[in-house]
Amino acid sequence: MKFEKPIAVKEIAAMIGAALSGDENLMATGINEIHKVAAGDISFVDFEKYYNASLQSAATIIIINKKVEVPEGKAILVLDDPFSAYVSLVKRFRPFVPAHTPISDTAVIGEGTVLQPNVFVGHHVRIGKNCIIHPNVTIYDHTVIGDNVIIHAGTVIGADAFYFKKRADREVMYDKLESCGRVVIEHDVEIGAGCTIDKGVSGDTIIGAGTKLDNVIHIGHGAVIGKNCLFAAQVGIGGKAIIEDNVILWGQVGVSKDLTIGKGAVVLAQSGVPSSVEGGKVYFGSPAEDAREKKRELGWVKRIPEIWAKLNS
Repeated sequence: MKFEKPIAVKEIAAMIGAALSGDENLMATGINEIHKVAAGDISFVDFEKYYNASLQSAATIIIINKKVEVPEGKAILVLDDPFSAYVSLVKRFRPFVPAHTPISDTAVIGEGTVLQPNVFVGHHVRIGKNCIIHPNVTIYDHTVIGDNVIIHAGTVIGADAFYFKKRADREVMYDKLESCGRVVIEHDVEIGAGCTIDKGVSGDTIIGAGTKLDNVIHIGHGAVIGKNCLFAAQVGIGGKAIIEDNVILWGQVGVSKDLTIGKGAVVLAQSGVPSSVEGGKVYFGSPAEDAREKKRELGWVKRIPEIWAKLNS
């Protein structure tokens, strides 16, 4: 998320009650989680094994829970609970604003776009030309939709990321990491009925141009779906997964978070993808493997009773 205008790091430190070290003249231009950061961004880290990655990242300002050596050109903000400090900044700069009308006055709707009854369009949404949004679709704040997009009934675009911090010493154990990202749907996308596409925690969840989603599909926060992909019903994509162009996922495929499916890959129905796979191949099974090898393996598994009987005859 980018700020409307740069904010001095001294102001940020005062807002969250942090001790400031490093360059005190820096200006913050946005807030982002570590894998999405760019120069000018604020990020946070609260686990020591991630300290070095955070300090060496593109982030300009890092909220951290331990005094460390400050890399040149950066500032660190030290306090006990970076997670809560980060959340407080999200709430300050991207606060929840209640809706009072089904279509926000701040939404921009392109020429020729049709909104069917009971569609909800939140604040600062942009919808392109010649789209069809079917009944009971919910489009959360800051969503961006291109031209010639079709969204079928009951789909929800832009719900919060499923992202929590566990506090084991409390009765209510999970703290919510507030989402301030967006969903960006490019031109000529079609999204089936009853789908859910979560916004990024701080960056964008992206559905590439020409991609077609069947009914009852879930796309997790920060996922990047390439161009001209085809997903059948009940596919689930974990947060921050990258699905490259021209990928086909057949029914009930499950894709874990933080991985890449290469360009042109095909994953057959009911497969599970736990880690990155190369493009241009067909996969099957859980964990998903080369489909020909997996089917050959299953053929041998079916023969186990026959082979066992022969061995014991």
